[in-house]
Amino acid sequence: MKIQQRMALHFTYQLIFYSLLILALTLVACILYFQNMKNNEIRRNFPTGALQLIAQEADSKNGAIRLSPKWVNLIEEKGMWMQIVDAEGAVIYAINTTSYPALPSSYTIAELLDIQETRTLDKYDVYTQMNFTFNRTYLFMLGYPSPDLDQLMTWFDAYGQQGIVRSEAITPLDRRLRETGSYLQVIDPEGRTVYGIGDEAYAQKAYRPLDILAIRQSPGNYDTNIVSHRDTLSGMTWILYTPYAEGGPLKHPALDSTTRSLVWFAGLILLLAVPVSVWHGYRYGQPLILFAGWFERMRMGQYDEVLTAKDKRKVFRRSGTLRTRYKLYKEVIESFYQMTRQLAQTEKERERLEKAQTEWMSGISHDLRTPLATIQGYGYMLESLPGQWSSEELRIMGASIREKGDYMLELISDFSLIHQLNQGDPAMDLREIDLVELVRRSVLKYVNDTNMSQYPFHYVGEERLLPIKADETWLQRLMDNLLSNAVKHNPPGAIVTVSVSRMNGKACIRIVDNGKGMDEETLQHLFNRYYRGTNTEESTIGSGLGMSIAKTIVEAHGGEIQVYSKVGQGTKVEIMLPC
Repeated sequence: MKIQQRMALHFTYQLIFYSLLILALTLVACILYFQNMKNNEIRRNFPTGALQLIAQEADSKNGAIRLSPKWVNLIEEKGMWMQIVDAEGAVIYAINTTSYPALPSSYTIAELLDIQETRTLDKYDVYTQMNFTFNRTYLFMLGYPSPDLDQLMTWFDAYGQQGIVRSEAITPLDRRLRETGSYLQVIDPEGRTVYGIGDEAYAQKAYRPLDILAIRQSPGNYDTNIVSHRDTLSGMTWILYTPYAEGGPLKHPALDSTTRSLVWFAGLILLLAVPVSVWHGYRYGQPLILFAGWFERMRMGQYDEVLTAKDKRKVFRRSGTLRTRYKLYKEVIESFYQMTRQLAQTEKERERLEKAQTEWMSGISHDLRTPLATIQGYGYMLESLPGQWSSEELRIMGASIREKGDYMLELISDFSLIHQLNQGDPAMDLREIDLVELVRRSVLKYVNDTNMSQYPFHYVGEERLLPIKADETWLQRLMDNLLSNAVKHNPPGAIVTVSVSRMNGKACIRIVDNGKGMDEETLQHLFNRYYRGTNTEESTIGSGLGMSIAKTIVEAHGGEIQVYSKVGQGTKVEIMLPC
């Protein structure tokens, strides 16, 4: 229950936290982006950008124009004035005009054309914007005094001569410019700088024909306040750069309402996120709790019971199909089933190997104890009455002790070889040898052995050489193991046929006998290191390692070994080695 509560709580608060975090970051990013975009747009195109927004957001009711109070306050704060002129030239709406009494209350067409062309009215800079949204045409005019332009005109009149600065006036003009951090450039008609006086931090080295117009149209695009005056007689242009006193960000009334809408929307999303997060926690937490129970049963070794009856009712419908909430984990559930089947099979195989190893160790103990008992018995006999035995009896005792000792040495050699194989691939001395000659000599050794006279051996080999890269000692051991098995596990009279040939670009060795053969269980476990088979009648014969050693030797040479056998029909061993 604690695990269920912890997992449910974990998923719930995690999903809620990340949902809220992502949503909050998204909303904050959107708000900051739109605010920054609008503010930059207004600042970059100010005052033309601001005038365009004012004209777009203006409202008309019963023929009267209304503006947002925030725009009215902004215009007054900036020290500007605004007039809206109808089609007849009459001023029908005005803001902050009482501070500028010289402004007219109506305009003639000539005055309006002059304002539109020069963008000035008396001593004011004026920006205009047409509006056609009220089924009538209105002209919005936004004006403001320009002290920088007045200052520039004053200096032009005081220090200018034929469009350039008089030489004796350069020093006092430079001092006055530096006091305010300003800079003055005099540009000829081709755009080349004739003079540069004052603080050069804001200077532009060259101007293209449209640069001056851009400066007048959108001064907010530059880092400083810029005003210019062109002398019509000389063609020279005076440009004054003054430090830009940047205030707080301009606010956009329409954006404020959008921001409030976004805040309400964010709140609604947050309220919806809570039940959605709880639902996600329940949906994804339940299957994981189920998996935790599976792992617990697997830890306890209950591989045959992956799902309890209660779990099955949760996961599967009566028709046997997965329920909707678990379809996402379909592959996981199938993998669990497959893994538990493999673990159950592995557990059975481990138990079988442990049982086989125990039986093998018991057999090996018996195999060692039997020859040791014989050797020990003869030793006691020789030690107690050494002079009582005849030469023939001593010879028989010595031969028996030697045979038992040879058998034990062979058994110990097998143990040593198995140890080498367990540590990794055996060290081999690969050389080019003739496989035909090696197999022929191996068979000949058994043919000439008088103890093997009851087992007819036949050899079938090629006349030509069959060279391979191999370790001669290991291959000789391989042949000895296979030929001795053919003798040990078959009754006298069984015929053993050994052949060597080339097949599909590989060297092939076949050892075939017509003996007792093997049953299916023995054949299946023939190459297991701890399996001794069921057909060996004498308990002292064999260590159960011969075929395992043979398989390892063949694979170490890059080859393959296959055994085919049926009870009563003999056995065939086929070895394929690379030429």
